[in-house]
Amino acid sequence: MVVFDVGGPHVPRVVHWGADLGDLSTADIAELPTAAYFPTDDKTHNADVPLTISPTRAQGWSGWPGLTGHRDGTASQPLFVQAAADTDESADGQTLRYRGIDEAAALLLDGEFVLTAEGVLRHRQTLTSTAASDRASYVVDDLLTLLPVSEHVAEVFDHAGRWGNEAQGQRQPLHQGTWLREQRRGRTGPDSPLLLMVGTEGFDYRDGQVWGIHLGWSGDQRYLAQRLNTGAVMLGAGEILAAGEVILGAGESITTPWVYGVYSGAGIDGASRRLHTMLRRRPSHPHRPRPIVLNTWEAVYFDHSFDRLSALADVAAQIGVERFVMDDGWFGSRRDDRAGLGDWYVSAQVWPDGLGPLADYVRSLGMEFGLWFEPEMVNLDSDVARAHPEWVIGTPGRMPPPSRGQQVLDVSQPDAFAYLLERLSTLVGEYGISYIKWDHNRDIADPVHRGGPRAGRPAIHDQTLATYRLMAQLRERHPGLEIESCSSGGARIDFGVLEHTDRVWASDCIDPYERVRIVSGLSTLLPFELIGAHVASGRNHTTGRTHELSFRLAVALFGHAGLEWDLTTTSPEVREQLATWVAFAKSVRQLLRTGEVVRVDRPADHETALYGVVGPRRDEALFSLVRLQTGPRYGTAPVVFAGLDPDLRYHLRRVSMPGERAPVHEQERMHDGARDIVVPGALLMGAGVAAPNLHPEQAAIYHLRAES
Repeated sequence: MVVFDVGGPHVPRVVHWGADLGDLSTADIAELPTAAYFPTDDKTHNADVPLTISPTRAQGWSGWPGLTGHRDGTASQPLFVQAAADTDESADGQTLRYRGIDEAAALLLDGEFVLTAEGVLRHRQTLTSTAASDRASYVVDDLLTLLPVSEHVAEVFDHAGRWGNEAQGQRQPLHQGTWLREQRRGRTGPDSPLLLMVGTEGFDYRDGQVWGIHLGWSGDQRYLAQRLNTGAVMLGAGEILAAGEVILGAGESITTPWVYGVYSGAGIDGASRRLHTMLRRRPSHPHRPRPIVLNTWEAVYFDHSFDRLSALADVAAQIGVERFVMDDGWFGSRRDDRAGLGDWYVSAQVWPDGLGPLADYVRSLGMEFGLWFEPEMVNLDSDVARAHPEWVIGTPGRMPPPSRGQQVLDVSQPDAFAYLLERLSTLVGEYGISYIKWDHNRDIADPVHRGGPRAGRPAIHDQTLATYRLMAQLRERHPGLEIESCSSGGARIDFGVLEHTDRVWASDCIDPYERVRIVSGLSTLLPFELIGAHVASGRNHTTGRTHELSFRLAVALFGHAGLEWDLTTTSPEVREQLATWVAFAKSVRQLLRTGEVVRVDRPADHETALYGVVGPRRDEALFSLVRLQTGPRYGTAPVVFAGLDPDLRYHLRRVSMPGERAPVHEQERMHDGARDIVVPGALLMGAGVAAPNLHPEQAAIYHLRAES
């Protein structure tokens, strides 16, 4: 529930954001603790400074300001007076639009709040310079969304990480001061907060009050949680603008990305449920069953040929794969990662007849054909970089440090944009490509336009918007085309890029041990069907660990399932096991695509993880119990489920993953060793059932169906 004060004289302020308070009268609202504020009292020198949606020091606000900027050093302390505020309702939710005017600074601030049907609070602002053309332009330094939360919050929780180990949760007390998280990478990084949350003491997945904020933007970004000595506590998020990046001339505007706020009285999972439901309601959300994928990267790397890849396609089709995606190495001089990037022409050396024979062969086997691109990147050893050095991002006269042998192509330059759109669109049309794996393998260093009309100016804002525009125009030309946001694994994952894409690659690390934690963190923000989850070979490409097939299969169930493995090296027995797993994955993918993500805290057994998905009618569920490490005591704490209907009786079946071996001394204590039982939901969520005695890096899969 959100309650606004639109009575002025300042722009609106949030007087309540949190639990549903029921039907309130005007008199009731006036009794809210934050509903009233008082001007400065000359006798006491005390004042309650209003935390408006754009608070500033001109009001006496001592916290983070909503707007900072200047006109050639003047107009540095904006103060907006409310000029308009109106509301309406639509299928999207309830909307509040407001306008603030600062005549002294010659600025106009238009804002829009949308409280969606799921209870997600979206906000964006448009700042316009109303100064005459003979006045100095207005330099925008910072334009944030700031939302007040309960003073009773005690802890802050978000995510961090690195390449190959993204989405790692971290928690600390929220003391007086600021918890600040920034992404200065030119993209959402592997250390993204994902959802910055504050909550009541001890909040966890299923309990406690939680407030969270997310920025739908794929460029530089700032998140903060701040507690002032006045008692005020707030969450904030917004784009980081480089010095001089946005300068508003007469009549010019900037519109911020959408910021998403979410409240839950049922822990982190309650916040996730609201966000996931909102995403699933989007017209662009993938609604058909998620095809089982085979991606070729860890199967063949740069070793491309028709014989090699058609043989791989044969095995993929044999086990039930539905989408075959060819990765890096098919174009230009790209025989390794040092050359050819940016030359989006099929290599005549590797594919003398083009990609048509392979694409047609893949489709003849009943699979879709997908292709890897990295449109925003370029090797200096490429035809496009030699022909257009001015397209390479970086300060004129010098070159940024290389990363993975590559630089960044300035998509915002009109000629570069036109080149990329023509090349990608031509290839998609010519080869009937239904899916693009869209990669972005480095941070953007020295983010300055080298050429074009904005040469020498900061580039991240322009680059981000141009990339969104490129994706959007490509999809407009090719309806039904799906795009994966893959950014050296788990970077560029945010609601901004998801407006133009259909899934994300959670991490370049497919090690199932690591993926349990990565996907648990990422599913705070995204439902399982948007998260790519693949089965790799026995010895992991990234970590070097070796895992049993059954463990790899169990972990990869929870997501958009696929494989990344040279299947031509597998035995007939393994192929049969993979076919069994693919069939089971297909049987539960509708549940995964529509169900609620459930994560269960296990304070008595921290070395295990219990998570799953419960169907929208709570009549079906799929859970995984994973033992990550050996515990300090014998045995495993009982499996206590969550999210079920206590009044239903469930048929609980332990599903064996192909190749699964029972641990030494395992005792299946379900009805004298039976794998199937029928018990009430109240029992499953209260006492639970006895757990199998798993070895480290083993999993038990439970499929639950309500009795009819």
